[in-house]
Amino acid sequence: MTLNVIELESGPADQTPRASVIVLHGLGADGNDFVPVVRRLRLDEIGPVRFVLPDAPERPVTRNGGYVMRAWFDLYAPGAGQEAEADVRASQALVDALVAREIERGVPASRIVLMGFSQGCAMALVTGLRHPQRLAGVIALSGYLPLAERTAAERSDASRDLPVFMAHGRQDDVVVMPRATAAREVLESLAVPCEWHEYDIGHEVSLEEIRDINQWLLRVLA
Repeated sequence: MTLNVIELESGPADQTPRASVIVLHGLGADGNDFVPVVRRLRLDEIGPVRFVLPDAPERPVTRNGGYVMRAWFDLYAPGAGQEAEADVRASQALVDALVAREIERGVPASRIVLMGFSQGCAMALVTGLRHPQRLAGVIALSGYLPLAERTAAERSDASRDLPVFMAHGRQDDVVVMPRATAAREVLESLAVPCEWHEYDIGHEVSLEEIRDINQWLLRVLA
C-alpha cells in the first residue's frame, strides 16, 4: 500500500533537504491537520527541511461504531490491548517505507525525525524504537506506546540512544495522562533518552509546545 502525502520544503526545489520530518496525524484526521504546526517551525539554521505529512489508510474503527475513517490502526474497547496488532504492524511497515523513501532521496536516517500526534504518536514510537537504523529522534505528542510489553525484546540496537521528545496535556480526556506517563516509564526503564513536557491543555497542540518542539529539533538536528 502507498500513502497519499503532503510535502512541504523550507528550501529551494533544486536543493536536497538536510533533514526530513515525517509527521503522523491522529485518528480521523489527515495530513493537512499538522500543516499549520509545521509552518510555525523556524529551522533555518539547520538548512532546508522537508516535512512529509501522510494520510493514514481508511478503515472501520470498532470503537467508533465501525465508522470508516483515517486511522493507523483499529481500536477496540478502552484499556490494555485496545489496538489491532496486525494494523499496528502494517502501519509500522508503511512508516518504515516513508523513511526508506527519504533515505533514497538523499536524507540519511540520522537526519530523519518521526513526529506523531495521538495515534500518530503511537506509530512514531513503535516505528522509531524498532527501526534498524538510528533515526534523529521521535516527537511523541498526546499519545501512548502500543505493544509496550514487547518493546524491550523488539527494539533495535540502533535505537538505544534514540532521543525522544514527549509532550502531553494535563487536561487531555482523549488519551489520559496515565497512558502517556506509562509510555514514558517504559522508555525510562530502557534508558531511552526522553525529554518530558506537560502543558495546561487538552488533546491539542499549543504555541508553547510548538516552541519547545522547535528548540528540540534545533538541538537534535544541529
